[in-house]
Amino acid sequence: MSGHSKWATIKHKKAALDAKRGKTFTRIIKEISIAARSGGDPDANPRLRTAILAAKNVSMPADNIKKAIMRGTGELEGGQIEEVMFEGYGPGGAAVLVLVATDNRNRTVSEIRHAFSKNGGNLGELGSVAWMFERKSHIVIAQDKASEEQLMNIVLDAGADDLRDGGEVWEVISPPEAHDAVLNALHAAKLPTEAAEIAMLPKNLVRLEGKNAGAMLRLSEVLEEHEDVQNVYANFDIDEKEMEALAQQSAGARS
Repeated sequence: MSGHSKWATIKHKKAALDAKRGKTFTRIIKEISIAARSGGDPDANPRLRTAILAAKNVSMPADNIKKAIMRGTGELEGGQIEEVMFEGYGPGGAAVLVLVATDNRNRTVSEIRHAFSKNGGNLGELGSVAWMFERKSHIVIAQDKASEEQLMNIVLDAGADDLRDGGEVWEVISPPEAHDAVLNALHAAKLPTEAAEIAMLPKNLVRLEGKNAGAMLRLSEVLEEHEDVQNVYANFDIDEKEMEALAQQSAGARS
């Protein structure tokens, strides 16, 4: 089981426990507005179509979706949102990509740099770590919804590259251009998805233990909780038992 799978499982558990509806809505609204700049018709705009589906999955009101699209197309006034990808290194040399959507680039750069330096990492230059990742379709399905054999037959026929065991979830990995076809095949089979996005997945993993593992998880959490951060991608691998123990410690410290 890959480190990415373990981290994906922890993130989904955390999302379910925290139920950060406001943060989720803000992130998706920004994504819809940015995607809509390329056109407000979801049938002709795959990125917008994916963002709208994510909004519906968290029961976002249709009016919120409509207004986000209109802000993106310029039909409604609103602050200009800029999409920026930051690159850096976390504790133990793990590579980190941070995708943000901000209306104040200077403020966000300063805050993201501070988050890295305060938690044992450092912000890098453009291109410093992006080469360690590849852009892929990433779809997550709860394991109690489908067997490995059933899911494998559906997704591979639709163009997926791989099916990964994430413990409590299955991760379907596909080329970006196959995202819609794989998603449609899953929906046709009436299999609900917990997440579906075009993500930056690590090509190789860096094993972390002890203090570096704990510090890396703290950095990830700080970054993900920043109001401008859309997604955090990293190439660390932590032993599953250590990952769960650290996650429980973090939850206990915050309760």
